[in-house]
Amino acid sequence: MNCTPRLEIDLDKIYHNAYTLVQRLNRRGISVTGVTKATLGSPDFANALLRAGVSSLGDSRIENIESMLHANVTSEMTLIRSPMITHAARVVKFADVSFNTEIEVIRQLSVEAQKADCIHRVLLMVELGDLREGIMPDDLIDIVSETCCLPNIVLEGIGTNLACRSGVSPDVSNMATLTELVNFIETTTSESINVVSGGNSANLTWALSGADTGRINNLRLGEAILLGRETLYRKPIANLHTDAITLIAEVIESKSKPSKPSGEIAQTAFGAKGATTDRGRVLQTILAIGIQDIDPEGLQGDKGIKICGASSDHLIIESTGRKLPIGAEVAFQLNYSALLRAMTSPFVGNMYKY
Repeated sequence: MNCTPRLEIDLDKIYHNAYTLVQRLNRRGISVTGVTKATLGSPDFANALLRAGVSSLGDSRIENIESMLHANVTSEMTLIRSPMITHAARVVKFADVSFNTEIEVIRQLSVEAQKADCIHRVLLMVELGDLREGIMPDDLIDIVSETCCLPNIVLEGIGTNLACRSGVSPDVSNMATLTELVNFIETTTSESINVVSGGNSANLTWALSGADTGRINNLRLGEAILLGRETLYRKPIANLHTDAITLIAEVIESKSKPSKPSGEIAQTAFGAKGATTDRGRVLQTILAIGIQDIDPEGLQGDKGIKICGASSDHLIIESTGRKLPIGAEVAFQLNYSALLRAMTSPFVGNMYKY
């Protein structure tokens, strides 16, 4: 018997999505770093990406990179979040490349790389408007110059990240700015920039539009591969699967109940105000999964299933026209927020299908 709750992950569909995007972007001169963070560095997912032709794997957590290496996943590994300075020795040991924004951290990476007698490559992230991580453009040359002088450190390239914190869209203007910064670095310092990482799944609309890609030759893709959607407006990407991952939860209570609660209404467990609308009696079902495991607002049920609320451990739904039996399994599609939380929960199993 299959465990519940669980995520059913169709690796054939994942492979198809990754392969399709790799091929489309390769025709534009852009390689793909497959991002594994949403799956906690799953070896099954990582190997599907590698079979599809990604040039490297990227993860924001060094722990996930370590797990993939211990599972004998063979790939160049990139830490795509700025390293914690306290993790410098681990980063040098397990990651081939790390994304960086602070020279103090890069100095410590140099110290640890010397101790380990190895070369560590760094990619400098530049702030281009989204106000998450990044070196301000006016400070870039100074940091490039010092980075290139540090022992056992090699400047791999530069990159940027958009659309994550503030929703700033990658477009012709900010991508051209990134190209201009590459050219300015090479002219000013005589250093060669090999990798220019233009961003993430949000860049796909720009990258596949036919616009001039300039010096940008890499994108970091995770969500588009997993969910088959671009991430600016969450529209499906042509010829990609949007149902590669399904959440399955089990019915633990199924009753006809009033739709309006009785008694004085205060805050719910998570601070919201409880429902007060009276819609008569409804077929209410409780599933054994909750906010500890998923983002309820990121779930989409089949026709006839309505999500009405959730607590830590319970998801409350209503079903139209039929009472769901105890032990029945109910399927949902997920957005990125719900997927990320479900993957992180130790109470949600993963079933990989081929």
